[in-house]
Amino acid sequence: MAQSFREQGGAATMDPSALRRWLTSRLLNRQMAERKGPPEPFPRRLEYFHQLDDPYSFLAAQCIGPLLAQYDLQVDWHLVPGPSGANLPEPDLLPALAREDAASVAPYYGLICEALVRPDDAMLARAQRVFTAVGAAEKVEAAELLSSAVLTGNMAALEAQAFRHGEATAKDTAACLEKGDARRKALHHYAGGMFYYGGEWYWGVDRLYHLERRLQEEGAQRHGRSGTLFPRPDIRCGPLSADNTLTLEFYASLRSPYTALIFDTAVAWAQQVGVRMDLRPVLPMVMRGVPATRDKGFYIFADAAREARALGAPLGSFYDPIGEPVRQCYSLLPLADSEHKRVELMSSFLQAAFREGKNTGRKRVLRRVVERAGLPWAAAARILGQPGWEQELEANRQAMYHFNCWGVPSFRLCDSDGVTIATAWGQDRFWFIAEKAQETLQHRGD
Repeated sequence: MAQSFREQGGAATMDPSALRRWLTSRLLNRQMAERKGPPEPFPRRLEYFHQLDDPYSFLAAQCIGPLLAQYDLQVDWHLVPGPSGANLPEPDLLPALAREDAASVAPYYGLICEALVRPDDAMLARAQRVFTAVGAAEKVEAAELLSSAVLTGNMAALEAQAFRHGEATAKDTAACLEKGDARRKALHHYAGGMFYYGGEWYWGVDRLYHLERRLQEEGAQRHGRSGTLFPRPDIRCGPLSADNTLTLEFYASLRSPYTALIFDTAVAWAQQVGVRMDLRPVLPMVMRGVPATRDKGFYIFADAAREARALGAPLGSFYDPIGEPVRQCYSLLPLADSEHKRVELMSSFLQAAFREGKNTGRKRVLRRVVERAGLPWAAAARILGQPGWEQELEANRQAMYHFNCWGVPSFRLCDSDGVTIATAWGQDRFWFIAEKAQETLQHRGD
């Protein structure tokens, strides 16, 4: 193992026991597969956790009015601070990414988001005092306007809200924030812009389609109302072809359930649209020393299981490949590249771990992974576990960081000169990459 990897210590050499690995996988899948009791009586209680300096909370706040008009709901508001500690592994990158990402995707959801700036601490503190003073009936409008003021640096808009609602004391505001944070922790979460309903968490506008589907199944739509307000945009595969004039850099990890969800879809999309695929593997975050709390880990895996079911390709009782299985597969990249089978090898491994629930740490399972990818096992066995792959993965990680991403799957769409057209983080943003590809091709044809 390269020295740079050893120095990360701890999680970089994580190899949990087989029993713990299997039990974790089963529990995380089952958590989202089971409803927690019968539907609530009307009106249903929806809890919302608003963070005034969070771009995703700004988008979520714009959705609450339409949701209340569409469904028989009661919203309980919680003012919360942002995540911290191990729940905020990259405190400089996340806010910058969120500002750019929220502004980019808002129009596709029918929402408004101007160019956002880094929030001023004094403005944020005052906005929190104002929001604490806002009456329950005016929370919807105030949340949107105050978030907008903080995130655009609009002091006049903040002054207008302060004049209208007044300001709570610093002590009362601190108590309000502490109460919201305590409730969030009690429900085992850590972020802002989150909806909680009937035992399940829904993150921002991107997960509202799950919530809406559930409310529709429970008969919560108001009389005369139909349809879904905030559906996930589709992944556009045409009508225009790139004919290899565009490149998709796909940053993927063998331990990421979100990567497993989108991997084959992204590959098929690139082939269909004529986009050159540049697959860039990275080491899983926890294996390179990026911390993750228990609550965050449970949410990520449970959310991925729910996303998979919605896509019609549910994850199996997956067997977490963290540690040695990941390292062994990555050691086979030179062989895969010599046979032009990098995509096939990673796809086969992800299928075994996340859809078939196989222990990829066993030689016979890894052999099946290798042979299914069209590679000779005899050649693989000779180089299995050898070093030399670490440098490329570290270079890929650094490339991700250059566009404010540090997790996977991440994407960078480039033109023929290597100029960035669009970047995105998350399998739930691949539709955006596909959209920007078609917009670029359309612009060229005009």
